[in-house]
Amino acid sequence: MTTLIHQATIVNEGQQFIGSVLIKDQRITAIIRGTDVTGLTADHIIDAKGQYLIPGCIDDHVHFRDPGLTHKADMHTESRAAARGGITSVMDMPNCNPQTTTIEALEAKFADAKTKCLVNHSFYLGATTNNIDEVRQVDPHTVCGVKLFMGSSTGGMLVDQDERIEQIFRESPTLIALHCEDQSIISANTAKYKEETASDDPDVSYHPLIRSEEACYRSTAKAVALAQKTGAKIHIMHISTARELDLLQHGPVDNKQVTAEVCLPHLYYTDADYATLGTRIKCNPAVKTFTDRDALRQALRSGLIDVVGTDHAPHLLTDKIGGSLKAASGIPTIQYVLPAMLELTDEGIFTLTEVVEKMAHNPATLYNVKERGFIREGYHADLVLISPNAAHTVDTEDIQSKCAWSPFEGHTFHWDITHTWINGHAVYADGTFDESVMGERMEFN
Repeated sequence: MTTLIHQATIVNEGQQFIGSVLIKDQRITAIIRGTDVTGLTADHIIDAKGQYLIPGCIDDHVHFRDPGLTHKADMHTESRAAARGGITSVMDMPNCNPQTTTIEALEAKFADAKTKCLVNHSFYLGATTNNIDEVRQVDPHTVCGVKLFMGSSTGGMLVDQDERIEQIFRESPTLIALHCEDQSIISANTAKYKEETASDDPDVSYHPLIRSEEACYRSTAKAVALAQKTGAKIHIMHISTARELDLLQHGPVDNKQVTAEVCLPHLYYTDADYATLGTRIKCNPAVKTFTDRDALRQALRSGLIDVVGTDHAPHLLTDKIGGSLKAASGIPTIQYVLPAMLELTDEGIFTLTEVVEKMAHNPATLYNVKERGFIREGYHADLVLISPNAAHTVDTEDIQSKCAWSPFEGHTFHWDITHTWINGHAVYADGTFDESVMGERMEFN
């Protein structure tokens, strides 16, 4: 089976040019600059004139809630949402039920994904205070990394004993992805604002005061210092404050020992948005100030922050009832992260090449993903075709996540994903899904 995507504007490796891409079976077999495709034949020809073709995006941070929490989401529904949004590969977190804290549980998730996950996938092993033997067994060629929670939002997976954290840093055979918030500061702030408001559940506007800048900075500083001491390769997830940026370094992602991710809510919203969106934008770490948001945007552009993730975390709307303490933390964003980032290009905040770099190239480089994340001959044909100036209003019929809501409901994007190819298979095309082929287990160099 061959497919020719003809006359697209290809955005790849810092360049934009008119060209065509030939897919044979699962691979990219030819990239042609210009409009002349004389001599090429294909079973399917897509006229992509006026559209943008980019490599499939890689989301290093999702919670698909599978197994055990499938009333909120599952691998099938959330991978469908990913494909609709141009995300072709995902890395899923271990705080499901049972938690993915053993090699046996890890391999069970991979086996389950073979029949349920429409996109390419990998799963983190979760570190705990007593599973170092499991951590040592992680195969860095077939598993994306180890996840260590240095904050409490994770259903009992908090690791806050210094000696345990240092042992994990020293002995993990692969990258360690970190949730950094200091629990002692969060606990003190919780008590303070409960007393100040005379409430067991202060309004959601207190969320960034409880899970404060200091809580984030203290934990991230500790992680960076420990990485320098042990030589561990660490990835700080969902950076949310300007202050934490002082702990990071500029430079190419493949030369860094400490790398960083920013997630869409912290790039898009500020604490002023709690007034209108309430707990729909409640996540951990909390959405913070306008100053923080602007600093994060600039840090992403400059290379201080390396990748954009989603922290896609579906909850039912009934779970979001309450305030800063009782409402669940987590936002379903995977379907709309790429349109939202492209919307920010219209505002001049990012360029198209920067979006592709931070959402496809850099995740592939940071995790040493094998033959994905770039439009290159011989690579897996993970590709996304995007139509600009295509007004698309988010409504409940469009939302693919099982939780069936989005903070973007009612919002009109002027970018729309028209096709998503995963391993050469058009999983999504012009409003329809073809679920006859599942995604593949990702490999790492």
